[in-house]
Amino acid sequence: MTQLEHKTQKGSLRQVPRANGKFSWEWRYVNHATGRGASKTFKGKKFPEKADIEKHLRPFVARLNDGDVDDVIVDPTVGDLIDCFIAEEHLIEIKERKPGDRSARPEELAYSTATSYLSLCKKISERWGNARLDNFKPLKFQTWLKELPEAPKTKGHLKALMNRLFNKAKLFGMLDFVENPIKLVEVRGISKRRKKPAELSLEQFWMIVGLLPEPYSTMAILAQCTGLRVDELLALRWAVFDLERLCMKVKEGVVSGRIGLVKTEYSEDELPLDPELATLILLLKDKKLDSELLFPSPVTGRCYHASPIQQDWIRRAGWCLVECPECGAKPGVACTLEEKGRGKQFNIPVRDARRNLATEKGLGSIGWHT
Repeated sequence: MTQLEHKTQKGSLRQVPRANGKFSWEWRYVNHATGRGASKTFKGKKFPEKADIEKHLRPFVARLNDGDVDDVIVDPTVGDLIDCFIAEEHLIEIKERKPGDRSARPEELAYSTATSYLSLCKKISERWGNARLDNFKPLKFQTWLKELPEAPKTKGHLKALMNRLFNKAKLFGMLDFVENPIKLVEVRGISKRRKKPAELSLEQFWMIVGLLPEPYSTMAILAQCTGLRVDELLALRWAVFDLERLCMKVKEGVVSGRIGLVKTEYSEDELPLDPELATLILLLKDKKLDSELLFPSPVTGRCYHASPIQQDWIRRAGWCLVECPECGAKPGVACTLEEKGRGKQFNIPVRDARRNLATEKGLGSIGWHT
């Protein structure tokens, strides 16, 4: 670090005359990142007195003299705030992590959370990226949310992220406020579902299990009996089981092949195992192929991905809970289809008419969450 970077500076402030008797303020300072002089201008109409502009510059002068900050952001925008947030949370780094990689930090965001944040940040930045933080209008943001053609849950996520961003703005020294302005924003119907979720009877559950090949059938049983999230289920390792004490302790989850810690500390509690469930797990142990994973992919040797299992097997098994109006297949039985030139079966054969009927009866979206 150079001597210049150690030196405390306030910068210089002067009034610059403009046309029609108006004026502006020019603030000059040294950019620590380049070692060169830089300047910013401000309208005199907004800051008529010198005391007003000095008060406005105070947090930026403090950041300018902070050794952890390479450059000062004057009049920061929502876009500047989003850039700082993405950098602090390492969102790009997490997104670029390859399948099979583990999280690098104990408190790091999950892969799914990081990608979701990036997607939401893009939506916010497209509309509000150039909006200045000190001139942000909560009412305009609320109107934008109401008119946005998104699901209520997505609108709730956008509001929640914006609320967090403004808290970060105060943390970063970009903005000073008594109350977060996003608290004034109301978004109704966030928790209201667009459609009623499907509920399965015990008989229907076993029909689905009967249509699933291994290891998917065992996955479904284990998920149902333990209440594990699918990301926790697919990341299970033999080391988490204590079959003598009939219990297990989940510590990791996997999303899109990226392994990280479970979402909450309560997920790490010990879970009891029913003796019959423990017997089912032991049967898997006899078949394991030199893998520390309970369910290793035969293709990659790593964790399975949740989406293909749901789309090709679980959802199609759900469609088979109704009788097929074309081939007459009874509930719990797959359709008979003529598949020319096809070798190994990669999903459950289901006719379109049966899928449409299942959708009408509320069984069209059976998945891990059901």
